[in-house]
Amino acid sequence: MVYKQAIEAAKEHFGKVLEGQLERVEQLKKEQVWIDFEDIRPIVIGILGGDGIGPTIVAESQRVLEYLLKEQVDSGKVEFRTIKGLTIENRAAQLKAIPDDVLAEIKKCHVTLKGPTHTPERGDGWPNIESANVAMRKALDLFANVRPVRLPKENIDWIIFRENTEDMYAVGNQGINVTEDLGIDFRVITTQGSRRILEMAFDHARRMGKTKVTVVTKANVIKTTDGKFLDAARVVASRYPGITWDSWYIDIMTAKLLDVERRHEFQVIALPNLYGDILSDEAGQIQGGVGTAGSANIGKRYAMFEAIHGTAPRMVREGRAQYADPSSVMRAGAMLLEHLGFTDLGSKLHKALDICGQYEKRVIMTGRSTGATSREFGDYLMATVQEPDMEARWELYSVA
Repeated sequence: MVYKQAIEAAKEHFGKVLEGQLERVEQLKKEQVWIDFEDIRPIVIGILGGDGIGPTIVAESQRVLEYLLKEQVDSGKVEFRTIKGLTIENRAAQLKAIPDDVLAEIKKCHVTLKGPTHTPERGDGWPNIESANVAMRKALDLFANVRPVRLPKENIDWIIFRENTEDMYAVGNQGINVTEDLGIDFRVITTQGSRRILEMAFDHARRMGKTKVTVVTKANVIKTTDGKFLDAARVVASRYPGITWDSWYIDIMTAKLLDVERRHEFQVIALPNLYGDILSDEAGQIQGGVGTAGSANIGKRYAMFEAIHGTAPRMVREGRAQYADPSSVMRAGAMLLEHLGFTDLGSKLHKALDICGQYEKRVIMTGRSTGATSREFGDYLMATVQEPDMEARWELYSVA
């Protein structure tokens, strides 16, 4: 057979991919315990600037967090630690998604606040190294990507639970060109990985008084892997009799988020990695743009908080980095506060961002010199957070 050699080489390659994933499944079967921040002193918050506009917007979020956590820092309860080296230049020089010394420093922190990082793509001049985000999610087992979207005036209060370590992203750099004309990539869905993200979504719904979880797949076409995710949903849902659930296909789900008559009906949304990446960006745009949306990457031991957008290289090339909107990383900072147990401070920051970014808009971000700088927006937010009537103003705006 003319293709026999190519097929045998592909089978060998696929076998190695399977070995790695089966080893991972065995690790997933080992039960882990959630970290309890009440028992930790100090809680170490790592700061990672990233690439492009990352250092600019992360600096503003750090400034706000340090203000809100001043009492905890002064008492030794919280410590901020800056970690350098998670840049595309350093990663490319070492041919690693995360250099070993950088990962070692990250693991000394309980949570990190991270700016966007550049992921090389074919033809952009950088070596074919894995996404730093994907590598960090796998190295720290950050299996849940949590992305809230809030538009109180439209009665939208969604929270998206995106599985974070599997799907096309698990082995995204391990595809193979079988011949010059045929390329194959691999999709990974496990029972254990599916159940734990679904359990997190249903548990959140129960704790927050939500009544429905929407599970998103394309199981009518992608029958094996999406079917496994949907099977896991049926098992998990049976343990939460007080929560109703429904199943939607990803294509119609993207359309329904634009349906102003029905989209407020969605509450908690759970879905595999790739669909979650796409849907949460759409949801962020509905909220006011991906620059306004933050996300949490949560595991049982570690957590990483970041913006959902990229490095905006065009803004950097054109000398506009100082005009980047820091709202996304600040939203992530609010989620970080909530994750650490500082729920009142997290809520305060979320509400200040609502006031500054959705309601008053006294400082307008345009990404150009026609609007405010990141620093000016940070000053506006800081002033809002400090105002004694902020909570009352938020209540007034949110029902107007």
